[in-house]
Amino acid sequence: MKKDLIVREPELYFDSIHQELDNFLRDTFFTHSFGHPLNVIKNTILRPAIEVIQCNDNYKVKVQLPGVKKDEIDVELDNDFMTITAETREEKKEEEKNRRYHTSEFRYGKYQRTISFDQPIKTEDATAKYKDGVLTIIIPKQTTETKEPKRLQITESE
Repeated sequence: MKKDLIVREPELYFDSIHQELDNFLRDTFFTHSFGHPLNVIKNTILRPAIEVIQCNDNYKVKVQLPGVKKDEIDVELDNDFMTITAETREEKKEEEKNRRYHTSEFRYGKYQRTISFDQPIKTEDATAKYKDGVLTIIIPKQTTETKEPKRLQITESE
C-alpha cells in the first residue's frame, strides 16, 4: 500500500482559521491590544513550515525554524518517519517585568512536526545542517528497513 509523502493534517487548517478569527475579533472590538492575554499563543505546539523533495536516491527536507538555536533542535529518524522538535522561549530582562506588550506577533513555544516517507530511509547516512533559521536534512533511501532509531547531529552551514 502506497502512503502519501506528507500526512494530511486537517487540524492545521482549523488552527489557521481560529487564529484569523481571533485576530479579526481582537482588531474589531479592541482599539488597543493592551493586556491581551499572550499565553494563548505561548502555550501552543507550533507546526513549522516544511518542504519535502523526493529525489531518486534520497529525500531533501527543509524546515523553517526562525529564532531557534541549533542546540535546541532535535531530529529523530526511525524506519520511514522523521520527528523534528524545537523550542523558542521569550527572553525577559529584569527591567522589562513591569511592562506590558502593546503588540506582539512573535511565536514562542514548542515546534513539533512528524513526517512519514513512502519508502524506508537509511538513518545511518542522514545529515542535517542549520543556517539562517532553515534546517536542511538529506536522508538517503534504502531497500531494507532499519530498526534502530537515530538522533542527528546538526552542524553549521558555510
